[in-house]
Amino acid sequence: MIVYLNGKYLPRKEAAISVDDRGFLFGDGIYEVVTVYQGHPFQMDAHLERLQDGLRALSIQGVDVDLFPEIGQRLLKENHLTDSDSTWYMQVTRGIAPRNHAFPPDDVPPTIYMAANSLHPNARFADKTITAVLVPDVRWARCDIKSISLVANVLVKQHALDSGVQEAIFVRAGVVTEGTTSNLFAVFNGEVHTHPKTNYLLPGVTRDVVLTLCAELGIPVRTIPILEQDLLHADEIFITSTSIEIVPVVALNHQPVADGSPGAITLKLKMAFQEMIALFLKQQHGEINSKS
Repeated sequence: MIVYLNGKYLPRKEAAISVDDRGFLFGDGIYEVVTVYQGHPFQMDAHLERLQDGLRALSIQGVDVDLFPEIGQRLLKENHLTDSDSTWYMQVTRGIAPRNHAFPPDDVPPTIYMAANSLHPNARFADKTITAVLVPDVRWARCDIKSISLVANVLVKQHALDSGVQEAIFVRAGVVTEGTTSNLFAVFNGEVHTHPKTNYLLPGVTRDVVLTLCAELGIPVRTIPILEQDLLHADEIFITSTSIEIVPVVALNHQPVADGSPGAITLKLKMAFQEMIALFLKQQHGEINSKS
């Protein structure tokens, strides 16, 4: 596999990061993941905007994010993925400098890494559900930054797997926020609820797409905090992310959500998302006018 590292395209096994890289020493960097359908990146502008927001939040300078799509397209060609579903993984750290908590001098260039990875199976055709558990949110207070410092998420994700479920949902002061790798939605009496954008959760790109779909479908939405005690009695629960799209949660804390089957609103949104991707691909292939 060919990857991109600091201006060079080279085999992954030859790509090397210095032991003095601040990403290795401090987790001092950010990352972004984009789903690429049949060679076409989805919601690229939104992902680049979030990446740029993260760079600003961490005061990492000297990165032209507008070059990333070009890099990604070359990686697709180098790895024979131009007609396949894949993901672009992008990571930027503050660069290589002697270990010191203070920022290095401004002339230290950031480390930029990017890879294209095959995506199997195609999530939008997968008939999948998951189960989840609630866990205390022990993370820092800047969860809105897509930082590579993910050890808290890693520990909690493993706790979920050890508990026999696929995802853990964070609870902070009695309020549920998000999953370890996903945004959270719940349905109460036909109304979709999700936590508002704050520093306590990642502003998910797919989350925003779902909110747009709700508006188009006439599904009422409230962006309000969801209490832990209320989530346990939700009619439907589902999670979203770039890589999994929309997935129903059918059991929480080892108890079924409603009747233990995916809910009608979740399935309606899942179908609408699939239709959106199909329309996106037709536009990319020039089969329809982009304004239609």
